[in-house]
Amino acid sequence: MFDSLIRFVREQYRSNDFIPLHAPLFVGHEREYLTATIDSTYVSSVGEFVNRFESDTAAYTGSPRAVATVNGTAALHAALLLAGVGEGDLVVTQALTFVATCNAIAYCRAEPVFVDVDRHTLGMSATALATWLADNARLDDEGTCRSADGRRIGACLPMHTFGHPADLDGLVAVCAQWNLPLVEDAAESLGSFYKGRHTGTFGKLGTLSFNGNKIITTGGGGMILAGEELGIRAKHLTTTAKIPHPYEFVHDEVGYNYRLPNLNAALGCAQLEKLEAFIASKRVLADRYAALLQASDLQFVSEPPQCRSNYWLNAVICDSRAQRDALLAATNEKGVMTRPIWTLMNHLPIFAHCRKGDLSNSEWLEARVVNLPSSVLPELLA
Repeated sequence: MFDSLIRFVREQYRSNDFIPLHAPLFVGHEREYLTATIDSTYVSSVGEFVNRFESDTAAYTGSPRAVATVNGTAALHAALLLAGVGEGDLVVTQALTFVATCNAIAYCRAEPVFVDVDRHTLGMSATALATWLADNARLDDEGTCRSADGRRIGACLPMHTFGHPADLDGLVAVCAQWNLPLVEDAAESLGSFYKGRHTGTFGKLGTLSFNGNKIITTGGGGMILAGEELGIRAKHLTTTAKIPHPYEFVHDEVGYNYRLPNLNAALGCAQLEKLEAFIASKRVLADRYAALLQASDLQFVSEPPQCRSNYWLNAVICDSRAQRDALLAATNEKGVMTRPIWTLMNHLPIFAHCRKGDLSNSEWLEARVVNLPSSVLPELLA
């Protein structure tokens, strides 16, 4: 099976050279927009393309406001602060995620609490969230969610793994019951929709990433999705909290220099114009993977029901850790890059002390999931 998978990947990418997991593709107006930015001399955090990238992203996602940042982690840090997360708080998240999710919590001097994921979405389980809260939390007289030992639980932070939407109906309902702000880590799910609505727009805030390996890239970059009022606060907070003035420097709170440069935003505008074509190509590739693997003992990870996933990274679930390790070794030795899913956050020394619920699904998936090459196939672009 491994040999046929390697042959298939090489046929898709029409290459006998090294095949990366996910490479960026620049086939639109990138050079034109970058040249225009350089000619304007506005290459830093102010310029036409920053404003355009924000407005275009807001229009595409259906978010009232979008605020561009230097990377997805900065967006997530700012979003948690805007949601009210502070020092000493707990933030319920998933152990099966990239470390940036938990790093952003730590930047707030808060602490993650790990709950399990659903196997079919790879995202936070609403049942696991409800169970942990019922067993470990209470609402005080003011309606604040607190742990049994009195610590404030400041937010719930699910992540849409590999672009597949988590159970948002369930998560929204549980968070409403417990008066918990929902902040969506949608770093991987630009272009993914849950029941017709874009990920990152269900909670109080959402965040996106435009890292070099994402479905579209600005080299580095991120975005905060928010309502109108919080969006204004987000732009203020991420622009060193400077009060607008023609020449005076007045800052009314501790702010952050998190604004995306105009040069990067120019790249983002051109990439966003190609997003739907990229997704169409990636969905064809996903269908081809699914057909190839249908009769094998590798389970292809497909989009959840009533969702449209961007299929940012294709993934398979092996039948054991031994098969996972064999697949990783066979493909990488032949120059076809594959990757295991992340080490669970509670297995990292920096977060090993954190509270957690039952993580049976997360542990099962950690031992079995492998990502397959997922770059856009240029010949499929409209």
